[in-house]
Amino acid sequence: MLRWSVSFLIVAIIAGVFGFGGIAAGATEIAKVLFFLFLILFVVSLLTGRSRNKNLLD
Repeated sequence: MLRWSVSFLIVAIIAGVFGFGGIAAGATEIAKVLFFLFLILFVVSLLTGRSRNKNLLD
């Protein structure tokens, strides 16, 4: 998912350089959403992985 976010960010930068403002804005918003979704899923996986390891040691 992080790879998709970086890909959309690169598309947004290239579109912005060439003057395609609408495409750049759309790609930037998609990159933001994917990045924050990645962060949320990453934190959830850290928390669930940590609690799962505690149960195995008990």
